[in-house]
Amino acid sequence: MSEKDLDSSMNFYQEEQKPAYYIKQQKWDMAIGLQQVDNLRPSKYLEQISKKNILGELTIEEVEQSLKEYYIIKEQQNDISYNELECDFVSMRIVELLEQDNFELSVDYVKYIHKYLFQDVYEFAGEFRKIDFSKHEKILNNDSIAYGDSKTLTESLEYDISLEKDKNYKEMPIVEVIKNVTDFSSNIWQVHPFREGNTRTIAVFIEKYLINLGYNVDNSLFKNKSVYFRNALVRSNYFNNSLNIKEDKSYLIKFYENLLLGKNNNVHSEDLIVKALF
Repeated sequence: MSEKDLDSSMNFYQEEQKPAYYIKQQKWDMAIGLQQVDNLRPSKYLEQISKKNILGELTIEEVEQSLKEYYIIKEQQNDISYNELECDFVSMRIVELLEQDNFELSVDYVKYIHKYLFQDVYEFAGEFRKIDFSKHEKILNNDSIAYGDSKTLTESLEYDISLEKDKNYKEMPIVEVIKNVTDFSSNIWQVHPFREGNTRTIAVFIEKYLINLGYNVDNSLFKNKSVYFRNALVRSNYFNNSLNIKEDKSYLIKFYENLLLGKNNNVHSEDLIVKALF
C-alpha cells in the first residue's frame, strides 16, 4: 500500500454530536453522585423517574410530584427508608437548582442553597449551626480538621467571599483560575456552617459559581468521585504541627483540573491517606 493510499488528509471531519439528553444526564449524575459523601443511595423509584426526566418523558415538576406521592404511600405502609428519602429529595433538588439560571456570590446564597436542597429533610435547612463540632476522618486515622467557630460563621464566610469578589477571572490564565477556585472552595468548606449537608451545599455553590463565570464544567465527575472530592477538601485543611503535617491542596487541584480542563489525573481517596497518622 502506497503513502497516497494511507493519506487521510482529504477526508472530511465528521462532527460528533452528544445526545440531546447529555446535559440532563450530567446533572442527575452529579446530583445522585454527591449523595455518596454521606453514604446515601437512591431508591429504585428515583432511578426510574430520573431516567424519564432525562429522556424528556417527565418534567422536573412531575418528578417532584411523583416523588412526594411515592413517599406518602411509603409512609402509610410504614415502609420508609429515610436514607433513601434524603438521597431522593436532595438529588431532585440539586437538579432543580442546576436548572435555575441564577447565582449570587453571597452568604445569603449559600444559605439559600442549603435551604433549597434540604427543605424536605431537615427542620434546620438554611440555618447556621449554633454548636462547635469535630468529625472523625478515615484518611486521618479518626483525627479531625478544625472547623469554623460557631460564633463567627457569618463573618468567616463574608471575609472569604469579599476576597473572591475582588478577583478578575477573565484576566487569569486557567492555572491561576484553578488555584483560586481551589483556595476559595477549601476555605468556605472549612467553615462548615451547617449541622449537616455542608459538602453537598458547597459543591452546588461552586458549580453554580463556575457556570456563572462562564466555564464548562464536567459535573459528571461527581458521579464516581464525590468521596474523593470531600476527602480532598479534608486534606486541604488538615495540619498537625507536632508531626510536621501541613495542609495539602494538590489533591483538590487535581480534581478541578479534571473538572474544568478535562484532564485525566488519577484521583483515588487512598492517595489522600495521611500515612504519618497510622
